[in-house]
Amino acid sequence: MNPDDGFEVPRVTRGFTGRPRERAEVLPPGQYRTDDFPVLSAGPTPRLDPEDWRFTLTEESGSSHHWDWNGLRRLPRETVRTDLHCVTRWSKFGTDWTGYSLDAFFANVTTSARFAFVTSYGGYTTNLPVADLLGGRAWIVTGYGGKPLEPVHGGPARLLVPHLYLWKSAKWVRSITLSDTEDLGFWERVGYHAYGDPWREQRYSL
Repeated sequence: MNPDDGFEVPRVTRGFTGRPRERAEVLPPGQYRTDDFPVLSAGPTPRLDPEDWRFTLTEESGSSHHWDWNGLRRLPRETVRTDLHCVTRWSKFGTDWTGYSLDAFFANVTTSARFAFVTSYGGYTTNLPVADLLGGRAWIVTGYGGKPLEPVHGGPARLLVPHLYLWKSAKWVRSITLSDTEDLGFWERVGYHAYGDPWREQRYSL
């Protein structure tokens, strides 16, 4: 009823609106659903104490911004529920993380760079467009499922970019370097797609 029609709008009793709709779980092409969390890594698992963790964000000009564990924890913390899609064809729905938006790290960064090169403790690398790190699309996460992030899943801190294949969400993240040119990371140099959109099935470069 519209109040302009002269009718009294009834007050809706709390809870009468019904249950919220459950989010539809849709698999990208070529994926299968799993309730497990497979562990896949390109090398040995680094064992890093949070007190020894450091993260550096370097602008294309060479200027750098640094965070230690205490500095990280002073940033606004967020909870994230999202789906994961691995290039090896498994997808896991409704994963729960705690971490810090990349938007907070970029708050005092001056850049017009288009590309980001990510480096991890242990030497792993990957590349992404800067735009895919911003706008609430990427986080540095330190918790999973209500617990501190385990080393095998990238603890103490990993990158999380859930709208791309999971190899872009670099475990044990150490630094991000911004650039006007695109440098390929570990898997990208051996034939994986430079971008990695699961919905376009961008698994390989050829």
